[in-house]
Amino acid sequence: MAIAGIIFIVAGAVLWWVQNRQQRRCNQIKLARASKSADLEAMATAVSKEIGGGDWRDYVWLWGTPKSSSPLTSEFKQVPCVSYTSTVVREYEETVREKDSDGNVTTRTQRGSETVSQHQQRIPFDLVDDAGQVRVDPEGANIESVEVLNDFQPGNPAGGMLSYGPFSLVLGGEGGGGSRRTLGYRYRETVLPLDRPVLVVGTASDCTGHVAIEKPTQADQPYIITTRSHETLAKSVGQSAQVAFWSMVGCFGLGAVLLLAAIVS
Repeated sequence: MAIAGIIFIVAGAVLWWVQNRQQRRCNQIKLARASKSADLEAMATAVSKEIGGGDWRDYVWLWGTPKSSSPLTSEFKQVPCVSYTSTVVREYEETVREKDSDGNVTTRTQRGSETVSQHQQRIPFDLVDDAGQVRVDPEGANIESVEVLNDFQPGNPAGGMLSYGPFSLVLGGEGGGGSRRTLGYRYRETVLPLDRPVLVVGTASDCTGHVAIEKPTQADQPYIITTRSHETLAKSVGQSAQVAFWSMVGCFGLGAVLLLAAIVS
């Protein structure tokens, strides 16, 4: 009982850290300054005249549409985009034998999965709003992409070659054999498309000589690119902080009760 109490208290301590981190993220997102691309250019110019260029930083959020003269093309669906993740997951089942404390053996079938291929790519792009455009460097950003494919293909591929549109992959030892029986392969793809408005929350900077949005240097300032609105994003992060808080309270409370019961007994 005492051990269980300690485990719950440790879990509460972890949740305390999570709650604090999420609450700081929520506060920073709310404090980000609503901006337009032209506002950033004007601010950078004004600061440059006062103290010189290269040192201006401002944590902001903007709403606009991604644009690129040389966009990426996603692997599976061939969607023009500025970021994509393409994943192939093998789904299988296997027979598991388990022995209990009395030596009785039971057999059951369980399902599992493993990633056999994953490819991610992202490029800098221009964010276009009704005031102009600003460059966005997505390196280090948490990109909440749009799912464009989730397709399960049953069975093993003929000749040990996976193929989906222009994508192909020669399988090694994943294709079958052993105790695991392949059920099929799931193809997933998410993209940040060119034709859908997005929210960018990050640091506006002129350190390269041009105004651009980049990853903040302050650790508690999140860098996010998402199709959600600023209000929805802030609300979601705040709700995560609340869930972590009440889970922390529950773990600390239950841990204290179990420890007290162990001491009394």
